[in-house]
Amino acid sequence: MDSKKLRRILEERLQQENRSFLFDREKDELRIENEESGKGITVSLPGIVAKWHEKKEKAIDEVIYYVEEALAVMGTDHSLSDQEKNIFPVIRSTSFPKEVEEGVPFFIDEHTAETNIYYALDLGKTYRLIDERLMKKEGWTKERLREMARFNLRSLPTNVKRDEVAGSIFYFLNTNDGYDASRILNDKFLKEMAGQVQGEMTVSVPHGDVLIIGDIRNETGYDVLAQMTMSFFTGGHVPITALSFIYEEGTLEPIFIMAKNRAVERENK
Repeated sequence: MDSKKLRRILEERLQQENRSFLFDREKDELRIENEESGKGITVSLPGIVAKWHEKKEKAIDEVIYYVEEALAVMGTDHSLSDQEKNIFPVIRSTSFPKEVEEGVPFFIDEHTAETNIYYALDLGKTYRLIDERLMKKEGWTKERLREMARFNLRSLPTNVKRDEVAGSIFYFLNTNDGYDASRILNDKFLKEMAGQVQGEMTVSVPHGDVLIIGDIRNETGYDVLAQMTMSFFTGGHVPITALSFIYEEGTLEPIFIMAKNRAVERENK
């Protein structure tokens, strides 16, 4: 795979009426633009090529997903008024873009060393990440947005599926509503799960559509957890982090699992 071939694949898969492509040969970037609104998104091809060598076709699928989602909401006016029930927190990697294309910052809260909290206006089949310009236009304070998003999050179902592997127990939350990973912010839910755990409790958000809670009861459980989270991380449309977190007394601490000797290192927040 090289930039030339990747560019051709992206143009073929993203081709639609009223959509144009602009290629910057010097920067090796491809811009996909809505001809009617003039809005668009620019992707760097070398970075995607590098990911392709690790993840193959999933790397391209991931880019297609991001571009389609971004273009779906660009150029459309949205309002927070009368939409209080449709505002939710969204967990993203700390490497996720911090601003919209025009340089306007998203409203972001720090979460852990690996994750940040964004806020989204749910639009049904997709959602729009809320930026500070929209908040200012609507006259919403940060406190109001946080409170409303957390309240709505607590209303989402927290049904989990249980699986036992090599003596440890794993619980999976996977509703595909776009906010599975966001349940990591539901303190009541995590405390309830902690009451069921007999070993050491871990929480993982490898991508946006899954949350994994581990009841790690032996050293092998850490190996299983590391392999499991990496598999989900590389297979998700919105990857977040392959690292897991130890949950203790309401706090999350990132851990690095070295599978060879089954050692667990806690990272500084």
